[in-house]
Amino acid sequence: MPMRYDLAGKTILITGAARGIGAQLAREAVARGARVALVGLEGELLERLSADLDAHWYECDVTDQAALDAAVASTVDRFGGIDVVVANAGIANLGTVAVGPVDALVRTVEVNLCGAIRTVSAALPHVTAARGHVLIVSSAAAFTAMPGMAAYCASKAGVEQFANVLRLETRPQGVTVGTAHPIWIDTDLVRDIRDDLASFRTALRRLPRPLSTVVPVEQCVEALLRGVERRRRKVYVPRSLAVVQALRPVVLSGLTDALITRFGGRTMVDQMEDEVRQLGRSFGRTSVGGRS
Repeated sequence: MPMRYDLAGKTILITGAARGIGAQLAREAVARGARVALVGLEGELLERLSADLDAHWYECDVTDQAALDAAVASTVDRFGGIDVVVANAGIANLGTVAVGPVDALVRTVEVNLCGAIRTVSAALPHVTAARGHVLIVSSAAAFTAMPGMAAYCASKAGVEQFANVLRLETRPQGVTVGTAHPIWIDTDLVRDIRDDLASFRTALRRLPRPLSTVVPVEQCVEALLRGVERRRRKVYVPRSLAVVQALRPVVLSGLTDALITRFGGRTMVDQMEDEVRQLGRSFGRTSVGGRS
């Protein structure tokens, strides 16, 4: 494998591309000479971004396999193949298991984990033909835990393990696989949660660094693209999260449970549950009906 995987002339398919990390990643990839296919919901946003970047776009729900297969086929028709796939689409339901509708919890897992599996499965034959790279956006939530994030944490941990096994399966074919583990990124998803839930704002202030860090989306995308160019197994945003993952047995220990309970506990959980009940919805304001 080359030490640096030059993106110039490469075709990158990005899911969750209408906003946030996906949209910014598309902009920066095009600036580096890549050809980009934008996949996601919110067709108007995708069309507008596509026009700005001279990119391809396809409106698609990542939980719909037929639609994903069509998005991949459309991309191959336009560009002749796919070199890199970035499975980025993700959502986060609001509230605890006790107050959240079960459909919202399941929908979070379906989009974040099943959506990544479906995306990779649809694009993998083309990435394999190109001996390319797969980047799946997981999260620091894969190796941490916080009240109100049960389905999100579970789905992101599942994403990491899916990628770990996929890496072993595709290595003989020359395909490399990485996972990205961002902390809170300054996107609509995080801003929605922060605006909706005072309990979240309080918890964020009390968490130690780097777990309380909110990272600009531009910084996150730079790290992700650097990870693709170097075909890295893991990308941490910020890099100090690598230490947190290495200390995962401590992070998920009874001691940490006690510390979180001490600064949060039922008071935090009660407040969060009351806030979600008052909101009357299970997803952030800009989430497209919990679809992605």
